[in-house]
Amino acid sequence: MEHVAKVGGFLDLHEIQQLVTLVKDANLHELEIERENMRLRIVNQEGTNLTHTTQSLGNTSTTIVREDKISQAINLEDDLSYHIIKSPIVGTFYSAPSPESQDFVYKDALVDVETTVCIIEAMKVMNEIQAEVKGVVTEIFVQNGQPVEFGQPLFKVKKS
Repeated sequence: MEHVAKVGGFLDLHEIQQLVTLVKDANLHELEIERENMRLRIVNQEGTNLTHTTQSLGNTSTTIVREDKISQAINLEDDLSYHIIKSPIVGTFYSAPSPESQDFVYKDALVDVETTVCIIEAMKVMNEIQAEVKGVVTEIFVQNGQPVEFGQPLFKVKKS
């Protein structure tokens, strides 16, 4: 049975996870949320992991985030040997200072507390994000140019 629900309002990563659980538990086929220039669509496809797609209306960028990646990042917060670097703001993730430049960090890169790991652009302001810990980058959760939400996991760092 196919159900589509639409609601308004801004969502953070935790709220998205709650909505994914709601879609599963209520056996909904699809949940779509729109607000101003953003749209969130959660599709429940039987036998597969749920996905959510975030689109900026008015441009063609689409991001698909798998629920298992979000859960993996959040479960790592309980492991004290790892640190999850999260987005402090809503914006666009950039892995390098310019399109011609090399990425700030890469998998297996050594970082220090003040190492710049990425830039998040918000309202035409470039915000440098620092590692916050000393360690090794073991995973990068987002791609260059991808929109990110407040609190969204960006990097996994094994503390040293």
